[in-house]
Amino acid sequence: MRAAPDGRRSARDWFVDVLMFLLALGIGALLLAESWDDHTTATAAIDVVLGIAATIALWWRRRHPVAVAAGSGVLALAFAFPAGAALMAYFSAVLRVRVRALVALSLLGGGASITFPLLYPSQDPTSTEIAFGLMLTVVVLGWGLFVRVQRELVRSLHERTARAESEQRLRIEQAQAAERRRIAREMHDVLAHRVSLLSLHAGALEFRPDAPPAEIAEAAGVVRASARAALEDLRTVIGVLREEGADGNGAAAPEPPQPTLAQIPALVEQSRATGTRVGCRIDLAGLDGATVGDALGRTAYRIVQEGLTNAHKHAPAAAVEVAVVGLAAGDGAARTERGPSADGPRLVVEVVSRPAVGMPPPARGEMLPGAGTGLVGLRERVALAHGELVHGPDARGDFVLRAILPLMGAGR
Repeated sequence: MRAAPDGRRSARDWFVDVLMFLLALGIGALLLAESWDDHTTATAAIDVVLGIAATIALWWRRRHPVAVAAGSGVLALAFAFPAGAALMAYFSAVLRVRVRALVALSLLGGGASITFPLLYPSQDPTSTEIAFGLMLTVVVLGWGLFVRVQRELVRSLHERTARAESEQRLRIEQAQAAERRRIAREMHDVLAHRVSLLSLHAGALEFRPDAPPAEIAEAAGVVRASARAALEDLRTVIGVLREEGADGNGAAAPEPPQPTLAQIPALVEQSRATGTRVGCRIDLAGLDGATVGDALGRTAYRIVQEGLTNAHKHAPAAAVEVAVVGLAAGDGAARTERGPSADGPRLVVEVVSRPAVGMPPPARGEMLPGAGTGLVGLRERVALAHGELVHGPDARGDFVLRAILPLMGAGR
């Protein structure tokens, strides 16, 4: 038994110690009484003193199991009273020592079982006395081994339970982190595009105060509609952060409908409404009848959305070309600077922003602020779809955002 964490001994510890001391004194007293006639007054006094000393030494049997067991075992080779303490020390040592020390203590206990009947013969045959002593030693050692195995089993179960709880906490933390990243991506993807459109219309009102009232009213209406849409999107995304569902019963609120490939033309029309020149081409004939799943379509939608948002932020006067093309297996048209894509059917999503000729880039103060995480989140989306993403200026100075998405990797 071990002491409590605050250093105090429990009632069970005291009970075990008292029981050990009583058993040691009782067994020692019986053996001493049996061999009393073979003792002189001096040897009897020495036997009693050594027995009491061996019994007191049991107090340190947990810290020094081998030393206490070996010392009392050596005394039990020639004296009767220390034999009881030796048996208790053997039992305690079996719970704690290694196999090599256990073998040595077993031999020592067996030796005491042989020497005692030889030094103190009784009316029973010597062989019977030796057999009884060996049997008693085996019982004590065997019982100690049984308790040791039981303790190790309980300890392993506790460790396994603690490990399972730790792994469960780790899985929960990972799931929470993944959910936070998903929410962050959704907030960026949904809100950044809305706010960029809102900023473009507000900028038009700011730089053209002398515009006709009809144009001002139209731009103000678009600003109001964009602000309302952005607010609705914000409420939708933040809704997943609530602990209770929309019904107030603790049930998770259903996710709103997610955009798909079919909604890309509507996304392009929103950008055109701001005055941005956007060309769009969607050609899935090369897929040879293969279908684009909702997950892959949503990834393609977010790629186009991020490309248009970046064009609104950093090059409001640029012409943008959006292309969503399906390629059959083995088509080499979807090779990038970093190597070929997957061998199966692929969906190539490309957004090219061409700056207007003679138009200087907007000043830093005129650009919409951004956290710079849009492309990071987009790269994670493409990686989850087992695709490949490249972005940056090409040889002509156009900014290219291109993703190659294998259809077989969608939704995994």
